[in-house]
Amino acid sequence: MPDRFYRPVLTILILAYIAGVIGLQLPSLAPLFRSLVPYNLLGSLLLLLLFHPDWKPSFLFYSILAVVLGFLIEVLGVHTGFVFGNYAYGETLGWKLWDVPVVIGCNWLMLTYCCGVIFDTFRVPVYLKTILAASLMVMLDLLIEPAAIRLDFWSWFGAPVPIRNYLGWWIVSLVLLAIWYGLPFRKQNRLAKPLFILQFLFFLLTNLIIFLVQR
Repeated sequence: MPDRFYRPVLTILILAYIAGVIGLQLPSLAPLFRSLVPYNLLGSLLLLLLFHPDWKPSFLFYSILAVVLGFLIEVLGVHTGFVFGNYAYGETLGWKLWDVPVVIGCNWLMLTYCCGVIFDTFRVPVYLKTILAASLMVMLDLLIEPAAIRLDFWSWFGAPVPIRNYLGWWIVSLVLLAIWYGLPFRKQNRLAKPLFILQFLFFLLTNLIIFLVQR
């Protein structure tokens, strides 16, 4: 996508995430904004991919693999508890297949893409980039979990979030990111870092508001 579209697209994303932080906390608007969550995720991914510079077959392969593998891992997790622990998805993330929101595979692609781009410029061995990027994924999940439970993304049936969830996130992310770095396509995207920061701030601010309201 031409550079002249970068600022307008970034502005739209910033406004969308700010609106989400506010709208999800207002009782009169929360149902509407919850229904928009899957469209926000899909829209964010679409805008991210519009700025991808290198549509080689290897990138298409990774994109399909991340979506499909991420989704199937979640199906395995929901039905067996083997990967992340015992959890179930709520209604906020939209239409489900095999009790897993279809959009969740897109989320795996978007987050691994962003984390992979962020660390690609680091002058360290590829294995270290992979470890750092997977660890950043887990840091984000630490913020996601409290907000996700409150917003009915998913539920741990009233139990604390198990440590195995974060370990599972790290392992799955590590596998996907190892493939990401191993495939021969360009890994630059000027929207990736701002989008990840917006995700980070969205969950940070949402958790802060939830904490203040519950006091």
